Amino acid sequence: MSDVLYIKKALKLAARARGMTSPNPMVGAVIVKSGRVIVEAYHHRAGEPHAEALALSEAGDKAKGATLYVSLEPCCHTNKRTPPCTRAIIAAGIKRVVVATLDPNPSVAGKGVAELEAAGIKVVSGVLDAEARALNEAYNKFITTRKPFVILKAAMTLDGKIATPTGQSKWITGEKARLLVHKTRASVDAIMTAIGTVKADDPQMTARVKGARSPLRVVIDPLNEISLRNQIVKCPPDTLIVTKNGASAKADELRASGVKILAYEGELDMNGLMAELGRMGIISVLIEGGSSLNSHALLEGIVDKVMFFIAPKIIGGKDSVTVVGGKAFRPLEDAVRLRDMRVRRVGEDILLEAYVDKA
Repeated sequence: MSDVLYIKKALKLAARARGMTSPNPMVGAVIVKSGRVIVEAYHHRAGEPHAEALALSEAGDKAKGATLYVSLEPCCHTNKRTPPCTRAIIAAGIKRVVVATLDPNPSVAGKGVAELEAAGIKVVSGVLDAEARALNEAYNKFITTRKPFVILKAAMTLDGKIATPTGQSKWITGEKARLLVHKTRASVDAIMTAIGTVKADDPQMTARVKGARSPLRVVIDPLNEISLRNQIVKCPPDTLIVTKNGASAKADELRASGVKILAYEGELDMNGLMAELGRMGIISVLIEGGSSLNSHALLEGIVDKVMFFIAPKIIGGKDSVTVVGGKAFRPLEDAVRLRDMRVRRVGEDILLEAYVDKA
């Protein structure tokens, strides 16, 4: 039971850095000796010392003979900016290590545990494994596929509408739901939308939470219709336009204003776009688009998780905009299926979260 309690503490510590460690995982560490917590630490951001290194440095000689609780298997490789944590653990004289989950990084993947055990340290792994894997779900996908973890977020009425026939959509959900969306934005590397949403709402798509950093904005705009006056162009942070017209005067104007351009030919391949974002070091993407983008993302299989906010409102009308539109559809036997569904109240609204069943 004490192992579970201390791993829970390590997971909570790790979560403090949500949105700050990319492309690294979030990691928390707790050093315990004689039933007393000596040190608590967590990895603050990429390039800075890992949680284990911070904890061991602060503990000093007190670490000898102690137990280290860590939310992710300690690293053992040298192809990174910081030294291997396994060596520091061995040198500090740690007697026992409890690991929540193994690191799926092929450079680690059990090798860290093996190195500690070879040095005579007792290792227990898999304590709250599911919780630990969920915490770093974006890192876990990226490190094994080199593609970002994709969340599709939508706010709809009880009858599945995201806008009236005239395009009115503000505000379907309440303040608490909107605050949670801003926190979610702060936790990802990029927000993706389409030109239709930009033209209709002129959004900033920033994370308006105190102390949070805003992610890259990615706008799918095949014909380069975006205006230099749009908020998503004028206000920080960076914006990436995905367009067919990468060699145009408009594209040059956008580049001069600080906007990045990613050009493509023919039909946009969403999986190819995810691979390109992965090459840019983007490990997580939040889709906040309209009916058409939602449809393309789901049907092309890039979505890993959905967040559907459902407001206690009914719009009605056959011409109102549905949450997933488009011309293409799947027959019932081939419908997009969801698993591990969770439902909770967020203020006056309901949030349904689930994972797309890739099987």
